[in-house]
Amino acid sequence: MIDRKKKNLGQDEFFLLGLSEDPELQPLLFCLFLSVYLISVFGNLLIILAIMYDTHLHTPMYFFLSNLAFVDICFTTTTIPKMLVNIQTRSKSISYAGCLTQICFVLTFAGLENGILVMMAFDRFVAICHPLRYNIIVNPKLCRLLVLLSFLISVLDALLHTLMALRLSFCTDLEISHFFCELAHILKLACSDILINNILVYLVTSLLGVIPLSGIIISYTLIVSSVLKIPSAGGKYKAFSICGSHLIVVSLFYGTGFGVYLSSAATQSSRKSAIVSVMYTVVTPMMNPFIYSLRNKDMMGALRKLISRI
Repeated sequence: MIDRKKKNLGQDEFFLLGLSEDPELQPLLFCLFLSVYLISVFGNLLIILAIMYDTHLHTPMYFFLSNLAFVDICFTTTTIPKMLVNIQTRSKSISYAGCLTQICFVLTFAGLENGILVMMAFDRFVAICHPLRYNIIVNPKLCRLLVLLSFLISVLDALLHTLMALRLSFCTDLEISHFFCELAHILKLACSDILINNILVYLVTSLLGVIPLSGIIISYTLIVSSVLKIPSAGGKYKAFSICGSHLIVVSLFYGTGFGVYLSSAATQSSRKSAIVSVMYTVVTPMMNPFIYSLRNKDMMGALRKLISRI
């Protein structure tokens, strides 16, 4: 019988059980996640450098893309290195402060990626539906302001959830069936009342998740309506190809993100939920550089120039 004695924050550690406790799988998991992490970091870094060094890419669309690449690097760096260290040292522990810090950064970068995807949808909407006014509406000052606003909202949201977690008392059963500290898993371990925390989670998720996604859906509904009015088939193809990469990334991010919460609601297995969450925290940031580079001739040209210069 587990002693459910309450412990205050700062007196002990959490234990991250990872994706599997099988000792024979640990070397495989280490090599797999190290490879994915390196691909994600170097792939997104190449995107940023290519956009910086090619003046033809100094446009709002690529400004948002470079910010998305930077956020993806930070997102994966928040979770994977700690997992790799734990596997290598055969330790599963993470301090209370480290766990809450990880929660704060994960929420910050997830919120920022959410905001940037909305900005990219807005950019494509103006470019296709109001091309003559594009340079006036989507100007550099507005782009920087939107990114800054999204960053501030994401930080405030993350700090709010983290500070609310500080008031919780935790039991002696501090094992997390996950490879990083996720807010939903931490709330399940609390011995104190989490009603306010749950209300806050659902409220903020509705505001910062559903509303931006609705904005993206509305933007693309208007885009499709405008594209269908283009008489030439070539014009339609060009317009849809401009939006194709962004639509794939949006589908990956929101599809896997909602999949995590639907799976956690449908199953009592935290381990299954952890495996599903690998998609939006690890796979999606790794895939973004390939999606935007392989489907974009300008980006491929900029990458070739950068590589030849190096």
